[in-house]
Amino acid sequence: MTTTHPTTRPGAPPSGPAQTVSPARLAWLHLRFQFLETVRIPMAVIGNALFPALAMAFFVVPQAEVAGNPAFATMAVAGLAMFGVCSASLFTYGLGVAEDRALPFDPFVRSLPAGPMPRMVARVGNGAIFALFGLVPLIVVAWLFTDAAVTASELAVGIGMILLTSVPFVLLGMGIGYSLTAKAALPIVQVILFPLAFAGGLFLPPMMFPAWLDTLSQATPTRAGRDLMVEALTGIEANPWAWPVLIGWTLVFGALAAWAYRRDEGRRFR
Repeated sequence: MTTTHPTTRPGAPPSGPAQTVSPARLAWLHLRFQFLETVRIPMAVIGNALFPALAMAFFVVPQAEVAGNPAFATMAVAGLAMFGVCSASLFTYGLGVAEDRALPFDPFVRSLPAGPMPRMVARVGNGAIFALFGLVPLIVVAWLFTDAAVTASELAVGIGMILLTSVPFVLLGMGIGYSLTAKAALPIVQVILFPLAFAGGLFLPPMMFPAWLDTLSQATPTRAGRDLMVEALTGIEANPWAWPVLIGWTLVFGALAAWAYRRDEGRRFR
């Protein structure tokens, strides 16, 4: 979809052809706007960025048998990186979108002729950017205080993987944000985040799970993302179901976000 707008001031006679704005340009404008809107509240960025690093410092570094083992320490980094992605996506977009909907500016933006797709794409892109921000303190703590070790190519693959695994959680956050008010979104995000994190093996390694929990865990998007991150950083082969599970949940959460957006639009702008 492309959007056109006149090149003259409102009320003035047209002086030339309409200018076409590409979908990529529209998505970039929304991306820049949403990024600046978020970073203007520093605590929204700092809190999400520091939590995984603090968890590493308090729960992994003191355990010599984990911190001193390169494989175990790297797996801990992968799990906490996934938790950072989940936390940033669900809180930033689950709660953030719900708060945006209460502002007078939101109906104006949604009434513009660009349509919902550029804004949705921009939200996914911002989720990936802030997921990367959250990795920096975590990597620094792991590098200074543990024996976690990856090559440059493994790190590059891991960064690419964290960007991919952030997508379903951004979509889930948007689905929550467009479905609920801010007061309702906060407890729902908390109820969803921590069970998904524990069941996905982000805090406790899945090899310590009982058999029934390990089987259940493999169906969660957090476990799929965690296993793919571990494979990218350590070379340990991921569960063969990891990709189908992650793609499947991405489609489900994408459908949820689209349905919630259209439902909210129908209720508020009919």
